[in-house]
Amino acid sequence: MEDDAVLSDILLDFLRESWSVDYAYNSKEVYEHLDSNKYDLFIFDINVPGQNGLELLKELRSYSDNTPTIFITAYTDTDYLKRAFDIGAHDYIKKPFELDELKARILNTKRIFNIETNEIIKISKNISFSPDTKEIIKDTHKISLGAKDSQLLSYFLNNKGRLLSSKELTQNIWDFDSLPSDATLRSHIRTIRELVGKDRISTIRGSGYIYE
Repeated sequence: MEDDAVLSDILLDFLRESWSVDYAYNSKEVYEHLDSNKYDLFIFDINVPGQNGLELLKELRSYSDNTPTIFITAYTDTDYLKRAFDIGAHDYIKKPFELDELKARILNTKRIFNIETNEIIKISKNISFSPDTKEIIKDTHKISLGAKDSQLLSYFLNNKGRLLSSKELTQNIWDFDSLPSDATLRSHIRTIRELVGKDRISTIRGSGYIYE
């Protein structure tokens, strides 16, 4: 829910690259959506026409709607932040903010509440990746990934352009008592390259890998 037309367009374009998103200008439109839909997450601005975001969430909580909620707001004082958490908000982000910060907060909320968000990450024009279902989608064809391949690809996508050592990759994806050999890691990376394009993961000899 956001009443700023420019900001709402920016947010919708960004969020719809990864998730299915509905838009509401005010609380009345929120309730219209809730008549026929159930949501994994609410993102509400506080200062909107009519019933503001805080009042809306307080009312929803009184109806036992416990949907995780992130507030976005131009207010900088802590009074609004405290009120938001008192009525049941789960996170709070102040304008202006980077889009990647909002995405990080969404992913953190997903992790905390174990939400299956049907996130779809666009890799290229005809290739997408669903971390939730562990599938690569090429055009309309779905290819299932193993658990480690899926986790490895997710780690690369969350660390684009950064040099990742073999040690960092294995320690963040495998348990300490089941760390793979370098050959096993290379085999997993080879599988990912074959699916998303060999040129997307560069090998830096003696240092590690970069996803570009």
